[in-house]
Amino acid sequence: MNNHLRNSFLFIIVTVTTGLAFNLSCRMQEWQPLFDGKTFKGWHTLPGGNWKVENDMIVGTSEKSDTSHGLLVTDNVYRDFELRIKYLAVKGNSGLYFRVKEIGGLYGVEGVQAEIDPLQGAGGLYETGGRGWVVEPDSADVKKWYKPNEWNTMTVSAKGQSVVVHVNGYKTAEIHNDPGRTEGHIALQLHGGQDMLVSFKDIEIKIH
Repeated sequence: MNNHLRNSFLFIIVTVTTGLAFNLSCRMQEWQPLFDGKTFKGWHTLPGGNWKVENDMIVGTSEKSDTSHGLLVTDNVYRDFELRIKYLAVKGNSGLYFRVKEIGGLYGVEGVQAEIDPLQGAGGLYETGGRGWVVEPDSADVKKWYKPNEWNTMTVSAKGQSVVVHVNGYKTAEIHNDPGRTEGHIALQLHGGQDMLVSFKDIEIKIH
């Protein structure tokens, strides 16, 4: 093979490889569904509460007599991402966990959750099995962004040691240089020891 043909061949390989890498990067930067609207494919449950798929939604329920946190957990672990979800909180305390570690027991996981509650704290950050409240929003502020008895949209952006939470477009929590976990599962929570009814839909993630 002469130099001209060899150089042309190498150019083609580099171009194709670069194009594939660029396309993969673009796909990773797009919103991808975490819930297919029909099944729990890609998720698993931990003891406590009850989960079902109904009308393209995930519906979680539990009774006060059930002391275990009911959890629906992603099979995969995630590091840096944007995550958005729509939720309707009717009864009890729920949460959107991220970067958590499975530990079993009553709590099931340890790590940070973005708070979901029909009465208080919506959009704050709470660490189960650790610091407790990391960012606790004022009740007066919660009234600005949370819509009772309606669907609310929550977005969590996690990159390195920085986390930002938005509810309905309002920034509700922001932390930097956080000492918490930087990789782990995503999970939906049904708080133990409470009557629970909460629904989720349109769960999507954008990997960074």
